[in-house]
This record gives sequence, C-alpha cells and structure tokens, in this order.
Amino acid sequence: MKEYSSKAIRNVALVSHSSAGKTILSEAFLHFTGTTTRLGKIDEGNTVSDFDDEEIRRGISLYSTVIPIEYKDVKINFLDTPGYTDFVGEQISALSVADSAVVAIEAVSGYEVGTEIAWQYCDKFKLPRIVLINKMDRENADYKKALASVQENSEARLIPAQLPWGEHLEFKGVIDLLSMKAYKGAGKDAEEIPAELKSEAEETRTQLVEAAAEGDDSLLEKYLESGELSAEEIAKGLASVVKHGTYIPVFFAAGGAEIGIAPLLDGIISLLPSPAEAVNVTVNGKNGEETLKADDNGPLALYVWKTTADPFVGKQTYFKVFSGSLSPDVRLWNPNKETEERLGGIYIPKGKEEISIKVIHSGDIGVVPKLSVTATGNTLCDKAHPLTLPIPEFPNSLYQVAIMPKTQADSTKISPSLTRLCEEDMTLSWHQEPLTNQTILQGMGDQHIDVAIRRAESKFQVNLTTELPRVPYRETITKKAQGMHRHKKQTGGSGQFGEVWLRVEPLPEGDFEFVNAVVGGAVGSNYMPAIEKGIRSVMKEGVIAGFSVSGIKVEVFDGKEHPVDSKPIAFEVAGREAFKLAFKDASPVLREPIMKVKVIVPEENMGDILGDMNTRRAHVQGMETEKGRSIVTANLPLAEMLRYTTDLRSITGGRGIFNMEFSHYQVVPTHVAQSVIDARQKELESKKEE
Repeated sequence: MKEYSSKAIRNVALVSHSSAGKTILSEAFLHFTGTTTRLGKIDEGNTVSDFDDEEIRRGISLYSTVIPIEYKDVKINFLDTPGYTDFVGEQISALSVADSAVVAIEAVSGYEVGTEIAWQYCDKFKLPRIVLINKMDRENADYKKALASVQENSEARLIPAQLPWGEHLEFKGVIDLLSMKAYKGAGKDAEEIPAELKSEAEETRTQLVEAAAEGDDSLLEKYLESGELSAEEIAKGLASVVKHGTYIPVFFAAGGAEIGIAPLLDGIISLLPSPAEAVNVTVNGKNGEETLKADDNGPLALYVWKTTADPFVGKQTYFKVFSGSLSPDVRLWNPNKETEERLGGIYIPKGKEEISIKVIHSGDIGVVPKLSVTATGNTLCDKAHPLTLPIPEFPNSLYQVAIMPKTQADSTKISPSLTRLCEEDMTLSWHQEPLTNQTILQGMGDQHIDVAIRRAESKFQVNLTTELPRVPYRETITKKAQGMHRHKKQTGGSGQFGEVWLRVEPLPEGDFEFVNAVVGGAVGSNYMPAIEKGIRSVMKEGVIAGFSVSGIKVEVFDGKEHPVDSKPIAFEVAGREAFKLAFKDASPVLREPIMKVKVIVPEENMGDILGDMNTRRAHVQGMETEKGRSIVTANLPLAEMLRYTTDLRSITGGRGIFNMEFSHYQVVPTHVAQSVIDARQKELESKKEE
C-alpha cells in the first residue's frame, strides 16, 4: 500500500442498527476495488471485517475493524462498527477517530433503535454524514418510507444525491444527480438516464443545486443569476453544507448485490471531509490548551483508540495520527502513564491483516505491535512537546455479574486477565466488592459479558463461571438491649476465663462505636482490645443472615476476670457471644442499598415504565418531558435493579437508557427481609456441607 497525504485520506465510520449490511458493504468495497477476488459472506465466516472467532460463531460484528479502500488515488479508511447495543463502546471508539460517517439504513426496516443510538453519537462528535439506504433489492424495500423515518428524527435536512433505478428485485442501479447520469450495477460505467426517470431526476436535482448554492456566497450569487451550477460547483457547495451539518445527502445501494458501489465511493470522496478539512481538536499541552490540525509539520500526537491482546500475536495498539507524521523505530512519550514507549515497525490495518509502511501521515490510522504499557485512551507524543488528547465519554456499564474461577489454577489468573480485558474495552470494568467478597464484572449487557468471559477463556486461558451478584445487605438493630456471656474452660493446666456484660444501641451516624464503661476495674482495660476484636469478627460475619453489621454502638459496662485463667482469647470469645445475644434482643433488621435512578425513555413508554417501577418498590421522585422523551427519577432498591438493563430494553424496544448511583441504606420491609434471610441461611448451610 502506498503512502497517502492528509488530503487524500477519508476516515469514515460505518454505523447502523445491527444487520443493516455494514460488513457486507465493506466486502463489496473490497471486491469492487480488486482488493479481494470474491465477496465474503457472513454465514460462511469469511468476511475481512468479522474475522474474530466469536464474531464468526455469532454472525454479528463485535469489534470495530479498519477496512482501507484505495480508490481514485484516495484512501478511504472505513471503520466497520458493531450495531448491537451491547458493543456501543466499540462504536464510540471508532467515531472518536472518524472524520465523517455513513449511516446505513435498511430499506425495509428504516430508522431503528441502533440507528438512533449511532445518530446521537454522530451528533455528539459533530460528524458530517451520508445516509445510505441499503438493501434496496429486498422484496419489501420501501425507500420513501425508510427516508421519511430518518427525516422525522433528524434536525438536519435530508436531500437525495441519487435516485434509485428500480426497487425490490428490480433494483438495478442509481441515478446520480450530481453528474445527471445513470449507473447500472456496481456503477463503473455511466449511461443516459432512462426517459421515465428523467423528469423526477431533474426536479430532485433542483433541490440539490439549491442546497449546494447555500454552501458558498459566490455560488449562491451565480445560481440566482443563471439558475445553474456545474457538477464541480455543486460538489463544492454540497461538501460545505455537509461539513457544517446543514444538509445530509442520501445515497442508495444493495451491498450484497454490489449495486451502487462506485457512485457511493465517488460521493464519499467528493462530499466528506479529509482529516485536513475536519474540525481541529483541542488538547491539553504543557502550557495549557492547544489546537491541533492534521498537519505533517505539527507536533506529533497519536491517540490510541483500540487495543487488542492475543497470546499468539501479542498486544496490538491501534492509533490515529492527529498531528505530525510517524516513521518506524522511534521512542514516544505516553503522558497518561508517564513512561516512554519504543515503536518498532508501523503498519496499516486491514481487517486482521497488517501492511508494513514507512511513513504514516497526519490524519491516517495505523497499528503498532508489542507496546508495553499503552492502553486504550492513551496519547503518544514527543517527550519535548507533551500533549494529552481528549478521551470520549463512554456510557456507564450497569449490567453486573459475579465471577468465580472454575479451578484453583484459574483463580491466580483472574485479576491480570480482567485488567487486560478492561484495558481493551472502555465500557468493561471490574472490582472486588468487599461487603459480599465477590469479584464483580460490569458491562453493557448479557451479550457483552458473555463475549468478555469467552474472550478470557480463548485469549488468556482463564475459565470463569458467573452468577447473579449478591446484594450487599447490612444487619443493624432498632432498639437498646444488653447481653452477658461467661467463657470458662478447664482442660488441665491453665484454663480460660472471661465474663463480659455489654449494651448495644442504634448508632444513627457512623458504622460502629466501642465504649469502655467499666468502673471499679471489674475488667482490666488491657482486655478491651480482645473484646472489641471478638465483636468486630461477629459484625463481619453477621448474626441473623450472614451479612455485615453496621450502625451500632457497643458499651462494655461490667464483667469478671480471673487472676490466673483470664487471657485475651477468653475475653474475645466472651465479647463475641455477649454481642450476639444482645444483638438478637435488640430487634434486628436488614438494611438494603437504595439507588438513585434516572430513566430516559420515549414518551409512549412512560406508562409502562411507571407500572414496572411500582412492582420494584420504587419511590418516584419526579417526572419531566424533554424533546419527545420522558425522564423519570426514582429511588429503587438495588435488589430490584440487578437485571434492569435487560428489562428496560425489553419494555422500550431498546430505546430506553438509565443510570444509577448509590443513595443510602434503608430498612428492608419485613415480608421481603424474611425471604432474603431464609435464602441466605440455605446458602450458608450448603456451603458448610461442601
């Protein structure tokens, strides 16, 4: 592959709802330009883009893949992204290094949930875009309906740059309104527009010319005077309005049948910006904020948007050169990790293949193997000119599972394997939950977690099982009580003796307070640490259901010691048992974590959401409407939210989102508490039997 300057590069994200045909479209680009000799198929598992074993097994894209297409002395880096909601992190990473997007719309289904999510992120990144009505050869295709569904959800005006030549099984090509020529099949050769489509083409072209004229004052002046613009002038004006997001051009294709490929590639080159024309990025530099543009002579700045780890190939680091140019065998500074990295050979990625190259120019995307510490989201730059590129904001991952090793050998590998997985995927995270002593893995949904677990197994040889996380309930008391225990043991030689009297009472603020209220020296102060240790051990294990105890004040007020037999261990046991007795007499209750939840759903789903919340013991705090979406804030028990990600998708057809954060602990209602206690006791008993 030859070198391409910034002006001869297009970084284009392919985004859509799942199954709108992005992967097959990239196959069509590869085949049309002669890069491959045959069109890969998803069901045969031989596409260039979906090369991972798990992608082949599931038949969907799970990861963003770079597909470079060389066409008319321009290199188009297509970033094929997953359309399934669980893998939105991969889409965000790709969009963060794209300069524009092609939003693929299925001609039958129109604007779907995945389209909505992709559209919102394109808006967030302020990306110019093309709408592609794909799969036009399907039997039930209805491009007008599909187009209307997109326009309903777009603030920018959609304007056809083409008209379809036929529809359904009769879809044979496109009418290009820029050149006013017809293109049959893949579109290599132009021909005259069929007579029956001529008037519609001329009428629609007028709208296109008017839109183009708005992009430049001189063009507008010429159009008002003469009523006509040349094809080059239309392309120039359109490129301007597309870049500013005023208009979105619409194209048509059938990727699987390789129809409309050349006109689409031509449209991408002429209408979408190169990195040199894209919006400049603001970075944090040594002396404050700096503005970077795609310029080979600028300060070197690489953003790492994706990393993959493989036991056979090693670590692969994918980057975009935002400024400067990169040659092999250099040392670069990683300001995020405050360390230097040596880059050996540099490559251009094409699916799983890597093409060696001598220089990667500003704005291009590359890959480098075997960096030691650099992770996704890091910046690489010159040490003399340190820069930090901004990291995109990723959604909160709220779907949790508790994970356990299958064998003892696996337990030693859990921590490093999870850390490596989370370094690759910004929407994946893990932590140790101290209150339940479980390892918690968080992702975007069940599919996301399942892929991560399988990846740990295949890439890092660590076998894991999952279960529903335990809710970190806490035990506490609601009134004062007291307890006494005498520990006496005589087994020959020196014995053990310790007697402890103590009171317990609720502690409104704080977790635990220990007070020595013994007067007259009935129990020496040297035994108090042992008594406290015994009490703390019970608090950790729990009394009524095996959950940790909190919100309690303990006051030791009396006891007895023996001049010979008293030892710290005796008072530790006495303190422990006295505490258990007092706790049971103090009307113990369970407390549960309450989460502050914010749910955003389409207005039509509002009633269903409120009805569902009522079944979850919710306390609704407020409701409001904003741009056709309803926002509900409520306090809900964590126990009712463990699988809310899946339930919300089901209720709203995937269009609802939510976030939650810990609010406070509150007492569990009696009828609920008893079932929790019974279930926990069964669990503890089964563990004893094991």
